[in-house]
Amino acid sequence: MLIVVSPAKSLDFETPAKTKKYTTPSFINDSEKLIKGLRKLSPDDISALMNVSVKLAELNHERFANWHTPFDLSNAKQALFAFTGDVYIGLNATQFSSADIQFAQKHLRILSGLYGVLRPLDLMQPYRLEMGRKFANGKAKSLYEFWGDRLTQFLNEELSTHKGKSKALINLASNEYFNSLKPKQIDAEIITPIFKDFSNGKYKIISFFAKKARGEMAAYIIKNRIKDPEQILSFNVEGYVYSATDSTPNKPVFLRRQ
Repeated sequence: MLIVVSPAKSLDFETPAKTKKYTTPSFINDSEKLIKGLRKLSPDDISALMNVSVKLAELNHERFANWHTPFDLSNAKQALFAFTGDVYIGLNATQFSSADIQFAQKHLRILSGLYGVLRPLDLMQPYRLEMGRKFANGKAKSLYEFWGDRLTQFLNEELSTHKGKSKALINLASNEYFNSLKPKQIDAEIITPIFKDFSNGKYKIISFFAKKARGEMAAYIIKNRIKDPEQILSFNVEGYVYSATDSTPNKPVFLRRQ
């Protein structure tokens, strides 16, 4: 069983990671190709591409200029501890034990516009490049075209190494990032948990809470060493409870009323 999540825009490269163990991103050569293209952009170009302020564009212009290999602990940080957005607040990896980190390394994957797919201990240097941006590189007119079906093939190769009668991909990523995969080509059952909060008289998806819940679900799977997707239905964190009547086999719904 594999879990996929999105990366985050907010980063922390100041706080030391909980471990000194690290691995190298599998698509680092492709990242270098993208960086070469990104370095050709001016801050104004980056501002337009990413729809960010000039200040943020200048920061990322500097990041692209400084990006270099080889990665090591002096110039990069493990992805699991570098991202700090809403999903990662829920994931709360700073509380992981060594055994948790080891399980996550095998079962958790972070989809990335620049790095393709990251394992938790893969080193990364700071960047901002959302998967949905139409950044052209070579013959590819977008990052979706650039990555093609390679991310799907990569996940299939990893799923093939997992033991068990059935294969499952737990999709805790946003649509923007999950769209970088080819669902029909994935050699596993795809399960997409949905989290809804009661607001103004009805249950609905509230972005901030849903993102945090996706991180909490990932942490729940990791800490409980879950390998059978049926077991995620027992998820009961921060008030969310599985609702059988609102769910379908591939889209379990978790409701919270508070």
